[in-house]
Amino acid sequence: MSGIILEGGTFRPIFSAGIMDALLEHEILFPYCIGVSAGISFGYSYVSKQKGRNLDILLNYRKDKRYIGTRNLIKYKSLFGLDFVYNEIPNKLYPFDWDTFNQYDGKVVVGVTNANTGKVEYLDGKDTDKKCTVLQATCAMPMFFPAINWKENLYYDGGLTDSIPIRKAIADGNEKNLIILTRPKGYQRTLGKDSKIAMRMLRNKYPAMVEVLRDRPKMYNETVAFCEELEKQGKAVILRPEYPIESLEKDLDTLEKNYRHGYDMAVSKLKEIEKLL
Repeated sequence: MSGIILEGGTFRPIFSAGIMDALLEHEILFPYCIGVSAGISFGYSYVSKQKGRNLDILLNYRKDKRYIGTRNLIKYKSLFGLDFVYNEIPNKLYPFDWDTFNQYDGKVVVGVTNANTGKVEYLDGKDTDKKCTVLQATCAMPMFFPAINWKENLYYDGGLTDSIPIRKAIADGNEKNLIILTRPKGYQRTLGKDSKIAMRMLRNKYPAMVEVLRDRPKMYNETVAFCEELEKQGKAVILRPEYPIESLEKDLDTLEKNYRHGYDMAVSKLKEIEKLL
């Protein structure tokens, strides 16, 4: 069996959305889809076969204060308008095709971080509600989101404990995988200022999260190296952008360019991708 692995990165995975739309256009649907944060959030539209949906939403609402803006901090303790993003858009403005999604014959896996234990957990992506609470949980980056309650557990962003869940994909029986990264080749994660602030904010309420944030750069860099070794062995195809963009990129032209970059790259690598299947 083969899978598609999706890294997060707020708006960086618009690159990944371009790749997935190219796959849909060529009728390539992997039987296993796993990811974290915005990566798997965009992956839902791949599974529901809604080509162009991710790009349309981002271009139409990136500058909408209901979608992202400091006013949301008052009501939701989040930079994002949680009800607008995860309820109004998928259920009213840009309807998500729940029927097609639920008819998908494969497996959807969503990585999350348990706020109390600091451990990664993998949730069944089909086991969610119409408010997309599972996606809220995997996108819940400290400082930008509160911890999200799902089935009596509190969760933060899955990318904190397993940024690129390739090992989980292999453990689930996927011998060959398409790995979509959102950082250019050579990128090395370091412990940044935001992470240090988050560590101070969380140390009393969620002490286990301090170690998670401290260890994230090492985990990330080791996982990228592991992915690259798999590619050398012919067990994976890695697609990643050739240039960086900001995680909270505001320029719509830059976002669309990054989407096209992903789309064109996937088309150029179709033969390699098809061999995975």
